[in-house]
Amino acid sequence: MRMLIAGKPVESALGHTFPVRNPATDEVIECVPQAGPEDVKQAIASACRGRDVMASLPAHERSAILRRTADLIGSHLEELSQLLTAENGKTITQCRAEMVTTRRLFEDFADEAKRIRGDYLPMDGVPGLERMIAYTVRQPVGIVFGIIPFNYPVELFAHKIPGAIAAGCAVIVKLPESCPLTLLRIGQLMFEAGLPGDGMQMLTGYPQELGDELLTSPEIRVISFTGSLGTAKIIEGKTAGSLKKLVFELGGTDAMIVMEDADLGAAADAVVQGRLTNGAGQICCAVKRVLVQESVYKNFLNLLLERRSRINMGDPRNEETNLGPLISSAAAEKVDKQVQDSVRMGARCLAGGKRVEANFYEPTVLVDVTPEMPVMKDEVFGPVAPVLAFKDVEQALEIANGSPYGLQASVFSSNISTALKLANRLEVGGVVINGTCAFRPGNVPFGGAKQSGIGRESIVETVREMTELKTIVVNEAR
Repeated sequence: MRMLIAGKPVESALGHTFPVRNPATDEVIECVPQAGPEDVKQAIASACRGRDVMASLPAHERSAILRRTADLIGSHLEELSQLLTAENGKTITQCRAEMVTTRRLFEDFADEAKRIRGDYLPMDGVPGLERMIAYTVRQPVGIVFGIIPFNYPVELFAHKIPGAIAAGCAVIVKLPESCPLTLLRIGQLMFEAGLPGDGMQMLTGYPQELGDELLTSPEIRVISFTGSLGTAKIIEGKTAGSLKKLVFELGGTDAMIVMEDADLGAAADAVVQGRLTNGAGQICCAVKRVLVQESVYKNFLNLLLERRSRINMGDPRNEETNLGPLISSAAAEKVDKQVQDSVRMGARCLAGGKRVEANFYEPTVLVDVTPEMPVMKDEVFGPVAPVLAFKDVEQALEIANGSPYGLQASVFSSNISTALKLANRLEVGGVVINGTCAFRPGNVPFGGAKQSGIGRESIVETVREMTELKTIVVNEAR
């Protein structure tokens, strides 16, 4: 496949390419263009033309483009799911679920495109302004630069880009270098659905080869990024001179608190589903730290280990597999180092704790962990569940909040007062009660506190981030 500039598939200006590999087999699936600074200039020039084109499209046309795209995704769902499995490594059932969610997000943004509105502002509350009226409108910011991560590439693309199009913006998309193929295919479907050619650019390649113009160009007004804290700080530093709006959805050390009155089976299921299987644990809001009240600690561990024993790790194309590989051998090596360093510091591994082949990592349960261990203080992007006992609510909050991150958390308790008390005091962007914190349906604001992000994404919030509020004041004619 080739990248998309001005609605057309193109090679890189220098003719360079790089391989996309299947994480499960390490086989090369396809080679894609390695974009460079000249390709970036072409993409920005096309987006500048697209800025006016997109802003002039009426809401019903933007809505129709997104809805037709949703229909095309639905008609190609199995093809897209199989391609995503091949390049990303998630299981085929998880990839189908991601594609279903993606289709729904396009439909939801299609609806939101027709709901963008401002407010009427009464002026007669201010003496002397009785003969004025004022109102606000929301207008597109212009050009949005979206940076998409590898872990849920299609869904996270759908949390950003359809929102920008619904708002009437032109977009430039930096695709994840490890798995750009499915998104390129969706880009083709979007143009087939009627998206103007200059309305979206899709670049493939590595950041160090692209240069900084996408971050420094005054033509780009919003950067929407999902990824690591370290990369976010680099972006923030390089954009400081152009005062862009930044929307960052970053990582976390998301805590799950299990109280003694909780449904322990449901809590154990949440760790398996929200940490040890889905995405092979490569989810920003996955359960990262499991805090269990000491009176039920042993019972919970037994339930978790029993459920962990039923996890089927293997070929992600197999319908029975529920745990596939990590995205790369480097990712598996990093997870293994975090686990082994924690074991050297005193943690005990009750299950898993080993790499299998190059990219697979066994679902791992660790105990005797302490807050300063890597598996507790750092974000581990893999199927690793550290379990720590606590005495009471205050200690649980102290541990959970003792992190520079604050993305999401979850609380398991049959006492709603206890659960709400914890939810209100947790220093995070979102709390799920009696469910996994790996939860993002799209219609609720999503984003983090502290070092876990800037801004929020949702069907409503994303469109707000991609628009600017303008006030218009009218003096009554005399």
